[in-house]
Amino acid sequence: MRESGILLHVSSLPSPYGIGTLGKAAFDFVDFLKNSKQKYWQVLPLGPTSYGDSPYQSFSAFAGNPYFIDLDLLVENNLLKREDVNDYIRPIEWEVDYGWLYNTRFNLFRKAFDNYLQIINNDVNELNNFNKFKSQNDYWLTDYSLFMSIKNNLFSGSFLTWEENYKLRDKETINDYINNNEKEINFWSFLQYQFFKQWMEVKKYANSNGVKIIGDMPIYVALDSCDVWSDPKNWLLDEELKPKCVAGVPPDLFSATGQLWGNPIYDYELMKKEGYSWWIKRIKEAFKLYDVVRIDHFRGFESYYSIPNGHETAQYGEWVKGPGIELFNKVKEELGELDIIAEDLGFLTEDVYILLRKSGFPGMKILQFGFDPNDDSCYLPHNYVANTISYTGTHDNMPLKEWLETTDDNTLRFVCDYVGCDFYNIRVGNNRDDLIDKLIKLLLSSVSNRVIIPITDYLHLGKESRFNTPSKLGGNWTWRLNPSMLTKELEEKIASFVKLYRR
Repeated sequence: MRESGILLHVSSLPSPYGIGTLGKAAFDFVDFLKNSKQKYWQVLPLGPTSYGDSPYQSFSAFAGNPYFIDLDLLVENNLLKREDVNDYIRPIEWEVDYGWLYNTRFNLFRKAFDNYLQIINNDVNELNNFNKFKSQNDYWLTDYSLFMSIKNNLFSGSFLTWEENYKLRDKETINDYINNNEKEINFWSFLQYQFFKQWMEVKKYANSNGVKIIGDMPIYVALDSCDVWSDPKNWLLDEELKPKCVAGVPPDLFSATGQLWGNPIYDYELMKKEGYSWWIKRIKEAFKLYDVVRIDHFRGFESYYSIPNGHETAQYGEWVKGPGIELFNKVKEELGELDIIAEDLGFLTEDVYILLRKSGFPGMKILQFGFDPNDDSCYLPHNYVANTISYTGTHDNMPLKEWLETTDDNTLRFVCDYVGCDFYNIRVGNNRDDLIDKLIKLLLSSVSNRVIIPITDYLHLGKESRFNTPSKLGGNWTWRLNPSMLTKELEEKIASFVKLYRR
């Protein structure tokens, strides 16, 4: 089946409160997708972000980001008053300021929680709903709420810097803390309850309008996460819970020193003995949130790049064999056939291609990667196969407009020859919007079963809309959509592209 969708992270939605949320703007965007004849909305990971604000470095592999909780819905549910939230309104054009959110949003959430406690004192049904949510998610929620409570109530910084009794989860210390801080712990559970309630309403609305959600699951978890703190045996750590080795990628054409991600490496030997139960739980939960799951850095399951802890760059790592198809066979055995997308970008070997074929998962094709004027490329549409999902670019790439403005003349000439447009006109800045549309239509015309276009490319936006620059510190993950951009004319244009190429 030939289908298409749009990539836009929740944080970029145009809510009035400084960051995209799961309120009206999310439902409006579903309407836009439906009217544009799109079948998919792809988002980035929805977990709570930590230092650096990256959705790929989260405090939990299971929890949702409290910043996405919509304030207007809290008002509708009598958890806040309108005057409580008016001071938090920010201009729509305002980029996400995570520092401001951290310093202000939780005070407002605590007021909502205090009001919620009064409600459940008088509403047995709502109290039962809250308790049911906690019970159904106990295997991750209890540790997450405890972790976030200790982090915000007692210590700042990574859990590795906590007092020893807390860092190593001394039983008496932890039990005393739980007994003395029940309200504080419940506050963090309350935020997850609100997030999941709101998100599931968005997903239900999307599905009822013929739109499926593509979610994104990072292969690794953050070192400073409740996952590592609560169950450290799953990672290669020393007695002080410091990682013996960390994840990254080696030097390449884009970075002379590679990328040092710093995530702890899994103890796959132990996970194998336990039937990969942690992965099965994680993937099972992901499919409660999403209809399709994109697994980031899929090649890491064949071999992962391991860097001895303590190095400042990724230059001195080595490739180590991962669990391979065995893990996914176990997942299939437990969960059945799943709609998974393998993010198979980066340094690939024949063994990675073999793993991808054995899994049956579609890999990814990035159009921007294809235009090498000196060689053929698997990323050019004439080489695509049906079992792929194709993109003009991802959240890590330049928008097409910026890419066309900054690429060298030989590459630009190749692009123009490939799609059939005048190089000299494009080179001086004429007709670039038309070239962007030609590139989008080129992808939509390909044999890939699914094509996903970032909304920034449909909007012909440039460098101001770039979402993430890998290896760059600061300034990422902040771009936001202005609602005036989602016009009827744009809906009709996208819908015409879909009709033309039978998507």
